[in-house]
Amino acid sequence: MYRFAPFLLFALACTDPSPAPVPYTAAGVDADLIEEYGADEYGMRPYVMALLKAGPNRSSDSTAAAELQRAHMANIDRLAEEGKLVLAGPFLDDGDLRGIYVFDVATVEEARELTATDPAIAAGSLVMELHPWYGSAGLMGLNDLHHRLQAAPVGE
Repeated sequence: MYRFAPFLLFALACTDPSPAPVPYTAAGVDADLIEEYGADEYGMRPYVMALLKAGPNRSSDSTAAAELQRAHMANIDRLAEEGKLVLAGPFLDDGDLRGIYVFDVATVEEARELTATDPAIAAGSLVMELHPWYGSAGLMGLNDLHHRLQAAPVGE
């Protein structure tokens, strides 16, 4: 019986006593939101980000520029209502980089088709630079939250 004891001790010493790794689950994770927002295990998902830049056809006519801005804002509202645009906003400086969009679409080409519906893009007042982007799936709830915070319409 003692002849097997060294082998048994060696076998036990080579065995990893720690339990098998358990998948990460944080307290408070909401399985329904994971499904609704399309989140991966990190709470993230792919989007397409658009950088809006000043285009070559910037109008010096303030009335025409204001009308184009109203049409641009109406297009933003439409895309958001359709669930295609999850985030949009201008930069607060007066540089060539004017703002961003984050689209909930599968491809850059699909985002390109949506940007073509923007009157400011069509007029050449703005141009878009599009990039696939990986960000928080929580952005999918941003439009609903924004409507609860917005007291006045934008662009009026």
